[in-house]
Amino acid sequence: MLSDYLQQPGAYSVSVALQRLLQHLLSAPACLVTLESTQGSAPREAGAWMAVTADQLFGTIGGGHLELEAIQLARNALALADFPAEGMVRRWALGPSLGQCCGGVVHLRFERVGAGHAHALRTRLMPALHPVALFGGGHVGAAIVQALAPLPFAVRWIDSRDSVFPDPVPPHVECEHSDPVEAAVREQPSGARVLIMSFSHAEDLLIVAECLKRQRESGDLPFVGLIGSATKRAVFGARLRQRGFVEEELAHITCPIGVPGISGKEPEVIAASVAAQLLQSLYARSAQG
Repeated sequence: MLSDYLQQPGAYSVSVALQRLLQHLLSAPACLVTLESTQGSAPREAGAWMAVTADQLFGTIGGGHLELEAIQLARNALALADFPAEGMVRRWALGPSLGQCCGGVVHLRFERVGAGHAHALRTRLMPALHPVALFGGGHVGAAIVQALAPLPFAVRWIDSRDSVFPDPVPPHVECEHSDPVEAAVREQPSGARVLIMSFSHAEDLLIVAECLKRQRESGDLPFVGLIGSATKRAVFGARLRQRGFVEEELAHITCPIGVPGISGKEPEVIAASVAAQLLQSLYARSAQG
């Protein structure tokens, strides 16, 4: 039963749109519209989707007139008694006749989906999530957790103190008590991006050192960010050199964190800046293949 499935641990670790769609399928079918392929410039990438009902919309394929026409076609198709089981594909040129000037071409697939498709849809539409290890349960850490909630990251939120995490936390967030806190570095999956902002500079130093040790051994932490100032970076650099780390290794530490030029120190401002920086790191790495 879909209702039983939705109650399983981890069943809500999906995007908000997908969560809402799965809930809707408990009571009624929907028309799933998937961006199957693109040529040239398009408002969304292949794989983007939305689900349409008579009076609701989940997700988006990019908005504009393309989406408006696709919604109408989806609602008309959903009302058909002979909706093809294999679905149907339609082509749109994104030019003046559509009221858009992207200049590309998209192919959209339309499919009727119901409660029996829930498991397959969750697997198919679940966004790829990239691991982030966030050390520090303070105000900035909490703001970053909220900023990352709608983005393609799975967060392990780590602190050496008990009872510092709020309840509830957003989907894709796992809270962990670790003492000593730096021991958690070894437990992170390969490819994790690390953010360090504990309540203690001493803990921060231990976590950074453990990240550099792991980076020396396996080189699988693409981003290590440390909250602080240029002065903190200089102090930490001196202490880390005393521990045997060389300049090439220290260069892997990003400190201060956040997009350059954003100087606000409010937790929410820092969080927005750090979220943008993580996305830069993610997309730059994707572009490199």
